[in-house]
Amino acid sequence: MRAQFKTLAVIVALGFTASTIAVTAAQAETRHRITVCKSTKNARNKGTVIGGVSGGVLGTVVAGHGNKTEGALLGGALGAVAGNQIAKRNSKKNNCHYEYRYY
Repeated sequence: MRAQFKTLAVIVALGFTASTIAVTAAQAETRHRITVCKSTKNARNKGTVIGGVSGGVLGTVVAGHGNKTEGALLGGALGAVAGNQIAKRNSKKNNCHYEYRYY
């Protein structure tokens, strides 16, 4: 009776050990370093508006005597594009960081 109990105890212990190893192996994940950036949408919108207004004013000032409207429109369009791209580049520098994730 005592030998059977020991045998049963060893079998149960081996079963728990095997199941623990199997669960641990199944849950093993690798660690990856990724770059996480916050949204740059708000900064880009502000840059577009500021660039458009500044470009429009500058285009009006620089344009010839009879071409103030065309100068404002062209300067506003170029300023909006430039403001958007500058804000995009600057906001990505400030809003990104590295994180480690497991998967």
